Amino acid sequence: MITRIRDVRKAKGLTLAEVAGRCRPPTTAQTIGRLETGTRTVSVGWLNRIAGALGVEAADLVQLPDTVDLPVAAILGANGTVAPRQTSVATPPRPEPGALALIVEAGVGDYRAGDTVWLDRLAPDAFGLALNRDVLLPRPAGRFLFGRMIGREPGKLQILPLSNGGRQQVIADPAWLGLAVRLVRPLG
Repeated sequence: MITRIRDVRKAKGLTLAEVAGRCRPPTTAQTIGRLETGTRTVSVGWLNRIAGALGVEAADLVQLPDTVDLPVAAILGANGTVAPRQTSVATPPRPEPGALALIVEAGVGDYRAGDTVWLDRLAPDAFGLALNRDVLLPRPAGRFLFGRMIGREPGKLQILPLSNGGRQQVIADPAWLGLAVRLVRPLG
């Protein structure tokens, strides 16, 4: 089996020792190095441990026959654009379990037609994480409200629509909300 452990570790900017320390239970840097180079067999158990340490899915650590790598051509930094020091690949994003999407058909606020907004679905006990962030809220009769959560009181949320001149709306006791966490935008 061909693994991408080294590529993902380097893309995350972690050393062998840091990954080894993040494994549960912890292991040694030498063991991680051997698993990366293939001098030690990578079992499903090891893939799961290393994936947890790197904050990715185990499937992101193996080279599957039908996957296409996204090679890193350059790195944009404060001092300009430079070639990477080593060959590496970018890890594509994966939605979290329970994630939702919002398709933007017409531009509003910072969003443009053609955008896709990825949302993490939050339960009421986690609504505090969404303060001053863009959220999607369910409303009666299959309608929704998308806007900036600007306030929170027991049992109600204050939402400012993203359109110019929009008036604050109060939503009482929503069962869930979708917190905007990633914007996918085609360029061109």
